[in-house]
Amino acid sequence: MFLELIAVFVAGFAGAGIMLMLSKGTGGRIPRWMIPAAAGVTMLAAAITNEYSWYSRTESALPDGMEVAQTVQQRAFWRPWTYVVPMTNRFVAVDTARLRPNTQSDQLWLADLYFFGRWRPVTSVEVMVDCATGRRADPTLGDGSAPVWRDVGSDDPVVETVCDKG
Repeated sequence: MFLELIAVFVAGFAGAGIMLMLSKGTGGRIPRWMIPAAAGVTMLAAAITNEYSWYSRTESALPDGMEVAQTVQQRAFWRPWTYVVPMTNRFVAVDTARLRPNTQSDQLWLADLYFFGRWRPVTSVEVMVDCATGRRADPTLGDGSAPVWRDVGSDDPVVETVCDKG
């Protein structure tokens, strides 16, 4: 976060510097108010670029065996450009390298899910997936009680990813 803030400030100085050089190069024909305007525009462009490139940077940094199962795109009124191109701000990745089959049934798989979010810490959850019926057992209280099964269907992104790789 801090490095992105520094990058935005550097972009602002660069935008102002380029406009200042253009103003000097044209003999002062460019209005003086264009210098801070150029700084603001380049700072906004740098911030938007950082926001939109977060998903691709994070996905490319995932280790081998991690596969993105689902992405969540967001539109926000304070970011009007997201109505034109929605921004991916969360995604779920499945650790397909560490899928563990159930010893009693070959259609049950234990999988680790990782939840990534912009400006949020990564969280992980262990789920059981039943490929035969398209069900998923979400985590319970962690007290050793029976899992709570949900019928999500075989087209659920997590079930689909686990069953394709399992």
